[in-house]
Amino acid sequence: MQTVNQLLQRKGHGVETIEPNASVFDALKLMADKGIGSLVVIENEKVAGLFSERDYARNIILKGRTSKETQVKEIMTSQVVVINPRQTPEECMAIMTEKRIRHLPVMQDDELIGIISIGDLVKAIIEEQQFVIEQLVSYING
Repeated sequence: MQTVNQLLQRKGHGVETIEPNASVFDALKLMADKGIGSLVVIENEKVAGLFSERDYARNIILKGRTSKETQVKEIMTSQVVVINPRQTPEECMAIMTEKRIRHLPVMQDDELIGIISIGDLVKAIIEEQQFVIEQLVSYING
């Protein structure tokens, strides 16, 4: 069974971050430039929150605020659900489903070492299922 650590070894450990005092506009620009859907908010070298497209849609657009005048800390998700690198994709998928979230920062010894998206998990689970199918076909034909 695969672990988040193995998934990060293939995907990479890079995490895009932003400071809580940054403008929402700057956060959106960074996300667009990087082609990503969330940023980990870092304050004093610690995870302070998570900023996502969902936070923007619900707290800027729907509330008539402006992204240039609103700081990330005003609308970020501050109760961040995190995982450890020993967890499996299936465990992470269960957490995401239960909490209705799409991104999980990966922490090891209070250090941010990566982030996993729902897309990463779907890809990993499909790859694992394809491997099992290939093994079964080989066994049957074999």
